[in-house]
Amino acid sequence: MLIGYMRVSTGEQSLDLQRDALECAGCERVYEDVCSGRATERPGLAQALEVARSGDALAVWKLDRIGRSLPHVVGLVGDLQKRGVGLKVLTGDVDTTTATGRLVFGIFATLAEFERDLIHERTMAGLAAARARGRAGGRPRVMTKQKLKAAMAMMADRDNAARDVAKQLGVSVSTLYAYVDAKGQPRELAAPLLGKRTKSTRAV
Repeated sequence: MLIGYMRVSTGEQSLDLQRDALECAGCERVYEDVCSGRATERPGLAQALEVARSGDALAVWKLDRIGRSLPHVVGLVGDLQKRGVGLKVLTGDVDTTTATGRLVFGIFATLAEFERDLIHERTMAGLAAARARGRAGGRPRVMTKQKLKAAMAMMADRDNAARDVAKQLGVSVSTLYAYVDAKGQPRELAAPLLGKRTKSTRAV
């Protein structure tokens, strides 16, 4: 059985073109979704995948109708192949029920792996650059000279909890402690903001 799936991003867009193409291809059942390509919840696609059995094929008008990204599409098709279900892309000459189609999709899988490796390399390079600038990653620190002076004064008052001081200044507790210790004394990172050399002190 050939099972059709179609998707548009908004209710203002028409499904007619996809529906006509899927029906002309011989789809016995057609499921649909109206949602963004980035949506993780797709009831129509879930239904189409649920009814598909070994020997069936899922048909879509274009490849981008079923996936959020190339790696996502490759993962989805991999799951279909394990179940003996094929994929036919009407406008892309992709048909994993044929040897040629499987070869084409094998190239897609290689490209998806390449994309993942590139993302990983960029992430690691970004973290290394952040460490080289004295940051451990995550959101940039937002400590200013004015906030630092206020932090020193407030932390010197033992009645003030670090959590409350950080909240008042609009910084995280870890950022607060990166610049001042528990007694309100400036740490090494505070030196550039204060315009002088400051020895690092340890919180008690």
